[in-house]
Amino acid sequence: MSYIFKVLILSLFFSQAFAKPQVAITQIVAHSSLDQIRQGILDELIDQKLIQKDLTDVIYQNAQGNIAIAAQIAQRFVSLDSKVIVAITTPSAQTLAKAIKDTSIPVVFGGVTDPIGAGLVPKLQGHKTRITGTIDLPSPQDQILLIQKILPTVQKIGIIYNPSETNSQKQVQGIKEIAAKSSLIVEEAPAFKTADIAQATAYLISKVDVILLPNDNTAIAALETIIKTATKGHIPVFASDPESVKNGALAAVANDQYQVGRETGKMVATILKGQDIQEMDIKIIKASKSYFNKKAFKHFKFTYPN
Repeated sequence: MSYIFKVLILSLFFSQAFAKPQVAITQIVAHSSLDQIRQGILDELIDQKLIQKDLTDVIYQNAQGNIAIAAQIAQRFVSLDSKVIVAITTPSAQTLAKAIKDTSIPVVFGGVTDPIGAGLVPKLQGHKTRITGTIDLPSPQDQILLIQKILPTVQKIGIIYNPSETNSQKQVQGIKEIAAKSSLIVEEAPAFKTADIAQATAYLISKVDVILLPNDNTAIAALETIIKTATKGHIPVFASDPESVKNGALAAVANDQYQVGRETGKMVATILKGQDIQEMDIKIIKASKSYFNKKAFKHFKFTYPN
C-alpha cells in the first residue's frame, strides 16, 4: 500500500463525524504482542465500566509502521480532544509527546522500554508532565540464563533490531552487557524496516548459535520471515514476548503482554476518574515468566523443560 493511499484512508477515516471520544489509541504497527496490550487496556476499561462494550466511544488507529503516519494520527487525535490518548510503543508515544504540547490532553503509554531515553519524561518518579505509562522491559540476565539452560554450548548470540527504535537500543545494550559477563559474543544485524529483515536474518545464520529478538516492532512485525529463515538454517530463535513464542519462536522470558495492557488500562482508568496525570509516576511492570514452544523444541531436538 502506497504512502499516499494510506494518507487518503486516514483522511477519510477522520473526516467522519465523531463525538468526543473517551479514549483514543494509537499503535505504531499491528502485531500480536502489541494487540494483546491493546486488548488488555480495553478489557480493563470495560470491566471498570468506563467505556462501552461496543467501543463506540473509543478510536483506534495503527500507523502501519510509518512514523509520518503516526505523526498524522497524533495530530488528528489531539484535534478530537479525547479525554485520554493511549500510545502503544515508543514511536507512537514520541509523536504524541510533540503533538500534545500546548494542550491539556493526558497521554498514557504502554509497550515502552525506556521512556527517559526516548525523551518522554525526565525521570520516572515525580516527573510532573502530561505523559505517564508503563515500562515493559524483560530481564536481560534471565534471557541469557534461559538460552544457556536450553543450549549450554552457546557462544554467539545474534540480535535483529531497528537501531532507530529507542526501546530496542536500551534492551540490546542490556543484553550485550550481560552477555559479556558470560563471555558470550553478540552479533548485531540492524534492520531499519521490515523489508530488511530477511537479509538481516540470513546474515546471522552462518555467524551465530541462536538469535534473540528484543521487543523491537520492526523485527516482530516480520517474525514469520525470521522464524522461517532461521529454522531453515538450523538456528533457534528466542524472543522477548510470549506471543512470538506462540508464533514460532523457541522460548522467551517475557512479561505477559495482556497483563501489561491491564496495568496500563488501570492508569487510564485512574485518569478518567479524575486523577491529575502530573501526579502519576511511571509504573514498571513485573509480570515475567518463561514461555516455551513445544513444536520448536521437538524440531531442534532440545529437551523440553519440566
